Amino acid sequence: MRKLLLLALVGLGAQLVDGSLGMAYGVTSTTLLLAINTGAASASATVHLAEIGTTLVSGAAHWRFGNVDWTVVRRVGVPGALGAFAGATFLSSLSTATAAPIMSLILLSLGLYVLVRFTVSGLPRGRVGLPLRKRFLGPLGLVAGFVDATGGGGWGPVGTPAILASGRLEPRRVIGSIDTSEFLVAVAASLGFLVGIGSENINFGWVATLLLGGMVAAPIAAWLVRMVPPRVLGSAVGGVIVLTNVRTLLVSDWIDAPAGVRYTSYLAIALAWVAAVAWSLRRHLADRHVEPVGAGSEGGSGEPATASS
Repeated sequence: MRKLLLLALVGLGAQLVDGSLGMAYGVTSTTLLLAINTGAASASATVHLAEIGTTLVSGAAHWRFGNVDWTVVRRVGVPGALGAFAGATFLSSLSTATAAPIMSLILLSLGLYVLVRFTVSGLPRGRVGLPLRKRFLGPLGLVAGFVDATGGGGWGPVGTPAILASGRLEPRRVIGSIDTSEFLVAVAASLGFLVGIGSENINFGWVATLLLGGMVAAPIAAWLVRMVPPRVLGSAVGGVIVLTNVRTLLVSDWIDAPAGVRYTSYLAIALAWVAAVAWSLRRHLADRHVEPVGAGSEGGSGEPATASS
């Protein structure tokens, strides 16, 4: 009973973060399952089955609050589903030990770019509303879906920073679109796992518990991402990406840093992250104070960005 309660709380907290920042549900939930000695494929399958429900509720909530660009959902979600099915099917025979540090370096670079760009300059207005092209979203979805299935999480950490870095879509619409398209990824990955490992290796009680916690948090997160100013949200997302991938690199075979070095690094990054978010909030409040009456605020909802075919 205690384990189920813990899983429900993890599902709630993970979805609250994921729905607000566009990442971390899979990573958080899979980490817990692996910590209690669940097999890698079983852990990823459990999380993806739960995500079918959480992403459906989250997507509906994001749509209700105007956070979804459906063209982006289609163009990134369909290739993502294909990549997720392939990754889930071959997970048992694939090793991500070498690929994980390389991917973390790429994500760390994107995270630093997003963190610095939003903290120093705020929302990149010059390109917001420009179309996100198929030749960018298609390969992005394919790679993100494959990483998500093989790593137990990764759709948000790969997709969110890449689209944010383009500067063509408001942060809240990036997060809403990524969360909504993840439904397709979760369905495809779950089918792949059912084909690859069968249902006997999946604890459906754990699936239901994670699902319940995530469904409670999904509407709250969708409301939260609408209310948080884009500049602050961008800094927050950048910090999550940096901290997560620095941790991956420090514990990898490439570096294998001592515990003292790891925890000192985490503390330094966390302090810098908090300072960046505080600075972004301060600049947002200052910019809003000097805007002419009737001007749209940085945190305003605006009209949905559209993408051409």
